[in-house]
Parts: sequence; structure tokens; C-alpha cells
Amino acid sequence: MKLIEAVINKLKLQEVRNALDDLGVVDFMESSILCHGKGQVMIFRGAKFVANVAERVKLEIVSADDAADKIIAAIGSIVRTGQPEDCRIAIRPYLEVT
Repeated sequence: MKLIEAVINKLKLQEVRNALDDLGVVDFMESSILCHGKGQVMIFRGAKFVANVAERVKLEIVSADDAADKIIAAIGSIVRTGQPEDCRIAIRPYLEVT
């Protein structure tokens, strides 16, 4: 078993949900988080400010070993935009305690 943690852009969440549904993943946990980044310089009414906090969504999926690669490929193909902060995926072993 593998635990897949993906931090993605909030705008891509519905596309990722549809892709996971197509793969047969019906149970996953999502939570909203705030990420600090380098920031984007914006001009509002003549004043410049740096927006360095972005709202992201963290997905946690527990899957079988053979299905993990398909899930990672599906998430990665949807959310990658070429920016370094667009997607982060971590894979960890998941041990069931009974």
C-alpha cells in the first residue's frame, strides 16, 4: 500500500476529481492549505504589493502498489503547468495497523 500526497492548484481540483473517478479511486481526503511562495508583484490602484500566499488543495490517497503509478501519472498530467510551484507529489509507504 502507498500513501500519495499531492498539493495542487485549487483551480485544477475538479479535473483531478474526474480523473480519479475514471481510475476507480472513490475515497480520498482533501483539505485546503495556504502555501507561501516567492510571490507575484501586483499593481492595485497604483500601489504595488507582493502576493506571496497561494491557496492550494492537499489530496491524500491510499492506494495499492500497482495502482499508484497510474494515479500519479493522471494527477501530474493534469496539474503541471511548467511552474516550479504548480504541483508537489509525495509517495510514502502506508502500513495498516490491525
